Amino acid sequence: MLSWVIIFLIIALVAGVFGFGGVAAASAGIAKILFFVFLILFIISLVMHIGRGRRM
Repeated sequence: MLSWVIIFLIIALVAGVFGFGGVAAASAGIAKILFFVFLILFIISLVMHIGRGRRM
């Protein structure tokens, strides 16, 4: 699951570079939403992975 979140985070970052660079004005809003959604998913997945690794 962590690998999927990392892949989608990279996709969101690439979309953000194109969106914030002025390539397409409409994609900037979508890129912002995707960036924050996948950043939150990445953090949740990372915390769950760390928590699962410390169980006895």
